[in-house]
Amino acid sequence: MQHDTPLIATIVAGLGLAFVLGAVAQRLRIPPLVGYLLAGVAVGPFTPGYVADQALATELAEIGVILLMFGVGLHFSLNDLLSVRAIALPGAIVQIVVASLMGLGLALFLGWTIGAGLVFGLALSVASTVVLLRAMQERRLMETERGRIAVGWLIVEDLAMVLALVLLPALAGLQDANSNTLAADPLASWLGMGIGGVLAVTVAKVGVFVGIMLIVGRRLVPWILHYIAHTGSRELFRLAVLAIALTVAFGSAKLFGVSLALGAFFAGMILSESALSQRAAQETLPLRDAFAVLFFVSVGMLFDPASVLREPWPLLATLFIIIIGKSVAAFLIVLAFHHPVGTALTISASLAQIGEFSFILAELGVKLNLLPTAGRDLILAGAILTIMLNPLIFAAIDWLSRRLERAPSHGGIDVFGAETTGQAAPPAKSSASPEATRLTDHTILVGHGRVGSIVADALKKSGQPFLVIEDADDVVAKLRDINFETIVGNAARSDILKSANLAGARYLLIAIPEAFEAGQIVQQARAANPGIQIIARAHSDAEVEHLRSLGADLIIMGEREIALGIIHELFEWQARS
Repeated sequence: MQHDTPLIATIVAGLGLAFVLGAVAQRLRIPPLVGYLLAGVAVGPFTPGYVADQALATELAEIGVILLMFGVGLHFSLNDLLSVRAIALPGAIVQIVVASLMGLGLALFLGWTIGAGLVFGLALSVASTVVLLRAMQERRLMETERGRIAVGWLIVEDLAMVLALVLLPALAGLQDANSNTLAADPLASWLGMGIGGVLAVTVAKVGVFVGIMLIVGRRLVPWILHYIAHTGSRELFRLAVLAIALTVAFGSAKLFGVSLALGAFFAGMILSESALSQRAAQETLPLRDAFAVLFFVSVGMLFDPASVLREPWPLLATLFIIIIGKSVAAFLIVLAFHHPVGTALTISASLAQIGEFSFILAELGVKLNLLPTAGRDLILAGAILTIMLNPLIFAAIDWLSRRLERAPSHGGIDVFGAETTGQAAPPAKSSASPEATRLTDHTILVGHGRVGSIVADALKKSGQPFLVIEDADDVVAKLRDINFETIVGNAARSDILKSANLAGARYLLIAIPEAFEAGQIVQQARAANPGIQIIARAHSDAEVEHLRSLGADLIIMGEREIALGIIHELFEWQARS
């Protein structure tokens, strides 16, 4: 049997080392994304030891890009963007221009071309979707105004970068003066068009693609998924979602000359209008996460750590643009739109890093001979360092926010936008830790899905005091609309359980289907309150034994209860006959 399999070796080395370093990063309270990047550095050609196949890793990374952008499209909400368009649209555009100009200035100072400077500046102007959304979710800011502004800002940035990815190949052809100039677009070259023709044909092809997706895709894609969903095959539904994402991305690149990223984004955006969009997102999440990890590993393989020592001053200048220049620009823009200082600080911290689109732009820029490899190294180093520093930046913002909250106001509008009349403004809710409940002798319900919602309705009708712990943003919004006391976050976290007054509760009902997280909750609950009564759910005998060993009083296995219900009804029918 042939054991020289570079594809398998690359996947095993990439995922295995990413898991180890990602777990270490998580333990150190650093985003796991940093561990994935460092795993790529470790198996890359610039460090000793095993070297993975870089070409294969790049091809696998393309699948990661497709699935990442498909996920971005699935979560794209036009309504959310429109609600904050007055600030998100002009704010993001101005911030992109400012950051791009600063990047262009540094590039020209380093002796690069204008084209290289534009790519470099654009790469420094866009924040990481993964890092920003995770920071918003951890601080429970997604449902706040500042959270909506940050997400709207991010959507505008993503759309601008999608447009940049489309135009870069056309612009790359304009750098040369020979007959190969128009190789970026064969159709324009065949027609003998000049500079304007290249851009016009590119934009026209993108317009045709967008039109087809909006007119045909909006009807065809949801119809296919609804048809497959009615077959009842979860495996086939998952395959359909992946096939649509990959086929649309690949077809858009081959037929219309647009990027794989743009095709995947539109496939997700079209699907987001379907009622099955959430299910589609859930079904593709595991595979999307796996290939996204390989994407970050492949990016890390491109980074030469020695470049940090060779070019320390350009790196410091790059970090200054990302952390200081871009953040100050965003801060001033938000203030110019008459939003409070607290919102401006949050937006500034959210944007003080770069990520996925920066990697894609850097790699495309190098492939098109627009950006020198030194520029890509600066972008990669800047991304790794700013992602590592971003939690510290948010910690500084939290500290500064608390100081500003305690500062007395002398009338007018305080720094967080609350009207005052000469008295100190009431402190705003800290985003660093959840607010503790005042309930005692109450019931804690973990999860408000199909099972939890039924339990919650019964508790409400009985008049018993209870609260819900939930981390899904859409579910939290519904709970707050019906005035259910809700603690937002993952119940496996000790601070979330502490906020639910676990020590003073009488009952803990765990309605989530994940046995691993449920076990963590049971273990912490039993340690904090030995007398609390715990009911959990399970899907197998192994899960039942696992939860019971950790201290659950009663475990209900759905399949068993269904079987008992069927047997009971059968015997009732037989008795009556």
